[in-house]
Amino acid sequence: MTLKEINQAYNRIVASLDNKEVKNAFDSLQSVISGNREYSFQDKLDEMQETYKYMLRYRMDGIKDPMQEDIYRNILTSAYELADQLRHSLLTPSSSLSFYSQRRNLPHLREISFDNLYRQLLNAYETGNTKLYEESLCLLFYKIWTSDLFTPGDSAAIRKLWDTPSLPFIVQCQVVSALMLGVQASFDKEKLLLLFDAAQLSAGEEVRVRALIGILLSLYIYRKRTSLYPKIAGRLATLAEEPGFTQTLRIITLRFILARETEKISRKLQDEIIPEMMKLSPKINNKINLSDLNPELLDEKNPEWQDMFSGTSLGKKIEEFSELQQEGADVMHSTFIHLKSFPFFREISNWFLPFTHEHSIFDNRFRTGSQEKGLLKTITAVPFMCNSDKYSLCFSMMQLPEATRRLMIGQFNSQVGEITEQTKEDFIGKREKTEIIAGQYIQDLYRFFKLHPAHPDFEDIFMWPLDFHNLPVLEPYLSDQESLTTIAEYYLRKNYADDALTIYTHLARTQKEDDMLFQKIGYCRQIEGDLRGALEAYLHADLLNAGSKWLIRRMAGCYRSLKKPEEALTYYRRYEELSPGNLSVQTNIGNCYLELKNYNEALKYYFKVDYLDTKSHKVWRPIAWCSFLSGRYDQARNYYKKIIQEDYPDMHDFLNAGHTEWALQNSRKAIEFYLQAIRTEEGNFYKFREQFIQDIPDLIVAGIQETEVPLMLDQLKYLN
Repeated sequence: MTLKEINQAYNRIVASLDNKEVKNAFDSLQSVISGNREYSFQDKLDEMQETYKYMLRYRMDGIKDPMQEDIYRNILTSAYELADQLRHSLLTPSSSLSFYSQRRNLPHLREISFDNLYRQLLNAYETGNTKLYEESLCLLFYKIWTSDLFTPGDSAAIRKLWDTPSLPFIVQCQVVSALMLGVQASFDKEKLLLLFDAAQLSAGEEVRVRALIGILLSLYIYRKRTSLYPKIAGRLATLAEEPGFTQTLRIITLRFILARETEKISRKLQDEIIPEMMKLSPKINNKINLSDLNPELLDEKNPEWQDMFSGTSLGKKIEEFSELQQEGADVMHSTFIHLKSFPFFREISNWFLPFTHEHSIFDNRFRTGSQEKGLLKTITAVPFMCNSDKYSLCFSMMQLPEATRRLMIGQFNSQVGEITEQTKEDFIGKREKTEIIAGQYIQDLYRFFKLHPAHPDFEDIFMWPLDFHNLPVLEPYLSDQESLTTIAEYYLRKNYADDALTIYTHLARTQKEDDMLFQKIGYCRQIEGDLRGALEAYLHADLLNAGSKWLIRRMAGCYRSLKKPEEALTYYRRYEELSPGNLSVQTNIGNCYLELKNYNEALKYYFKVDYLDTKSHKVWRPIAWCSFLSGRYDQARNYYKKIIQEDYPDMHDFLNAGHTEWALQNSRKAIEFYLQAIRTEEGNFYKFREQFIQDIPDLIVAGIQETEVPLMLDQLKYLN
């Protein structure tokens, strides 16, 4: 079998087991074993089939056995495990995936026990043998990640790490990440239970949060399989007794939602903010006059600088960018995306390593110099950079010539140090330590799954919805109103209306009297384009609270979009009673009358808006068009003249001005306007013609003979 065929066969087996189609799974397993002569697995499959046949026979005979459910679960879990083992056996010799490459390239790891690695690691650390300690930690990471199913002895050796306080927390962090990757590569109940141990027994918040993230990802990936292990649900229930468990789950869920924004933020920074800053750069230099700066004035900011940004689109984008950073969004991704090619990042384990200035990668000169030590200390304390980016920054500094490096480090220490001190209280105050740790680790994961040279070898977790609140196993801990409402509001704020709608719909089943809830359901449906569904929810909310102006206007808008101007008019009238001076509503009332072909009433409202709003010319176009449709051609001509002279006329303005002149029997002027309309479309006559044809019924009403229309179009073709 080819590698593709092996993976396809494995996916078929897993899909069958997920759907409880055990016989199909057995048949597929048999086909793979026979086709590849992997007969070492045959006895195990035969044993499972025999057990399953006996169970079915007893079941069909109506024999009650309290052990039947346990037997059924064991058959399913054994079949999953056999499929995993069979896949590994077939792929290990030839697959180019990193997981199997590591299994081939590090065969000696199989000969080293976890106990021996533990002792080697502990001894190296306690004796100060930094190089051996780091090598041992790296080997431990790879052994955990690429190992077969853990034995009880393997698990016991790993648990020693939780009970060895003399080892730095970094060791536990790396073990947790290796366990997470290992479970992602192939489900292993023992590895998952070790993650529970780390989340429950570890004294460090960093380890606990990382372990919880690993648990959530594992439960998400194997949502079907984990339900077969009652012990997992039991461990989850025990873990839930820890203080703050639900809040931490909520924080992690929100951080993963925020991670969806990373690419959008990077594009906005690269495509909008930086180019606009570059355009402004000469102006800023002129304002600042860098040549005249002196040390005494460095702290004094010129108010003109702020004036250059305030009120501009760039100023708003920078302000939005700053708010995203305060929120914990990944605003640094685009900055460091090209700084992951250092040799340090060739090791997969280093992508998950917490930042530490004690790492041997920082040579003695870089680590012992006063400025360099200050840099490492400053970087360690920066709360808005993930560990991976902190390493990238240091390596970039190390590449510079010594004189340049010292100059930049001095500037960096003073500037970033000041920023860190100023923002530290804000970050810690607004975002708890747990939230900072979760955010940084998720950003580290994001960089690994997106930027590592071999990232295609790994299933990209950030391509999944990661809606942990929808997992049945987590429902007892995230189904409370506060959690679901918080998550839904966050989805809505980030414009993920479909995800928010799922939660709001769920909440509405028990909160049928909450008008705000139905308003949000309607809003989500409207964003998703379901206008009828949105209107249904809005109408329900209106029954509960008839005084909401926002709601009334939304219902009116839905009716207008559904081409029901008469119903829309009813709701705009309601809004008008609540807010008589709202000119936008007055305009919409005019629009409804226009759609109802009641041009006289429409003009009354348009003229009212035009009289009261002297700064805006928004109603000139509907006034001109209404005037044309109602036969007031001179009035229409006057308004089209104002539009063309004082506003920014488009193709429709010239087209309609042409119609007006034609109706006034001024054919030459009509042709002039029609040609201008064609020019606005870069001479595309057929695009103009498409719009022109739509207006033929109105031209006929205006007295234009239908036989004249094709002649006019031909004349325009000649002249264009």
